Amino acid sequence: MRPLEGIRVLDLSRVLAGPWATQLLADLGAEVIKVEKPGAGDDTRHWGPPWWGEGDERVAAYFLAANRGKRSVAIDFGTEAGAALVRRMAADADVLVENFKVGGLARFGLDAASLRAANPRLVYASITGFGQDGPYAARAGYDYIIQAMGGLMSLTGLPDGEPGGGPMRAGVAVADLFTGMYAANAIQAALIRRARTGEGATIDLALFDVQLAMLANQASNALVAGQDPGRQGAGHPNIVPYQPFAAADQSIIIAVGNDRQFRKFAAILGRPEWADDPKFATNAARVAARGELVPMIETVVATQPAAHWLDRLEAAGVPAGPINGVTQALADPQAVHRGMKREVGGVPLVGSPLRIDGARQDAPTPPPALGADGDLLGEWCDPDELARLRAAGVVG
Repeated sequence: MRPLEGIRVLDLSRVLAGPWATQLLADLGAEVIKVEKPGAGDDTRHWGPPWWGEGDERVAAYFLAANRGKRSVAIDFGTEAGAALVRRMAADADVLVENFKVGGLARFGLDAASLRAANPRLVYASITGFGQDGPYAARAGYDYIIQAMGGLMSLTGLPDGEPGGGPMRAGVAVADLFTGMYAANAIQAALIRRARTGEGATIDLALFDVQLAMLANQASNALVAGQDPGRQGAGHPNIVPYQPFAAADQSIIIAVGNDRQFRKFAAILGRPEWADDPKFATNAARVAARGELVPMIETVVATQPAAHWLDRLEAAGVPAGPINGVTQALADPQAVHRGMKREVGGVPLVGSPLRIDGARQDAPTPPPALGADGDLLGEWCDPDELARLRAAGVVG
């Protein structure tokens, strides 16, 4: 039995933050019913190339990343009949997830107050760019904008003045993804509380709040120091050496996490005296002497190929590794052993990283075709009503 079996989730979200949360719930065993607009569906179905499938059945790879394990029904809840149907579904749901603009669902009677009045046990999770209140509440929230406004881009990229210097976004939509993870966590916490009290919850999650929270040590650095940490490129603001170094054939990451590791590292480089030099003996000293030490390391590392250093660093227990492309990472022997590259229903997917008691927490079904589970609506409609809704285009 998977942990969330018996939990029904009504997913009105689209794009990434909400779908990422509900995909995690599906991996953990929840029944996730994705409600999509007839004829169009989730925007990300069309965010290709690349595409999976052919002709009218093709779907963007983007959609596949965030929707495994779900069932799809196509309902136009912009109509009163469609909204009424979704309200009936919400009355039987344990969780509802949506990421519409603040107040956007109220005109359909699908807001938290309306649905929780009818179903007090409902856990209703709203995901927005800036939250349900505050001066920016009405603004749309996009990951790129949130990375910029939330400080992440000020920390990412090369320093100003260096070739290619300037703020840079992360290579994946981390504000969306972290928000999805926070949402899934909050939903499960609310379900645990409901088991004790019988009452559901209204969850308010903002991408902007999450972006600030996930700055972690960098936000703490700013609060303590009273100034912006700035951009270190590929370096680390608090640890040295902790960055890429160019070997004779390719760059590798060397991540020396403590003084004991630095002593081993210096010996491997043939420079054991560095570990006894007061300028480099402690991490705090190395951070202060970054500009002197890093070029010295670069000079030595460049004399040998990557394999020479990686073999010796691994044997000594000094963290290091190659810089893989995505296809290389997915084909890495460790990724293969852990089964992270999967094929479900003929669809290539990245697997869930969750394992509980040795069992993988992977949803057993691939991302659904638009409206593929329309017959499920027979639970809330008799056959005649369902036929009328389909004929009217309310249900796809």
